[in-house]
Amino acid sequence: MKEFAGDKTTLCPSARPESVDSVVFGVIGGTVTKPHVAYLKHPQPVTDELIAKASPITPAEIFRTAAPCATKACQHFDGQDCRLATRIVEKLPVVAEELPPCSIRRDCRWWQQEGKAACMRCPQVITDNYNPSELAIKVATPIVG
Repeated sequence: MKEFAGDKTTLCPSARPESVDSVVFGVIGGTVTKPHVAYLKHPQPVTDELIAKASPITPAEIFRTAAPCATKACQHFDGQDCRLATRIVEKLPVVAEELPPCSIRRDCRWWQQEGKAACMRCPQVITDNYNPSELAIKVATPIVG
């Protein structure tokens, strides 16, 4: 697995599992209406075997994955900031009583940009959510223009 801690890679905590150099940093639990991420002590590489074992559901339904931030190649990136992180902080409620024990924090785009406010909302973010609330849809939908 690539070691992110020593380099200057900024990680997207909402990356697709199939992204290059992606790692699993959390497992999704909770309920359909109130999902919650349990953070891994150490990120694990996403492998073809992991993706195959998740079938028939998608890995992003059960894992939170991070990968190097795509910057200009991402629909949420405005050239400087991640607008998804901004909308999460502005619109989602706080769901953590204390800072979650996240293994990617120091390299996380959301942490670098929004700080503790993003981390306190992060446990409710699910990449592939097939029963999202209206609020989750609003937050996840990129602003065009």
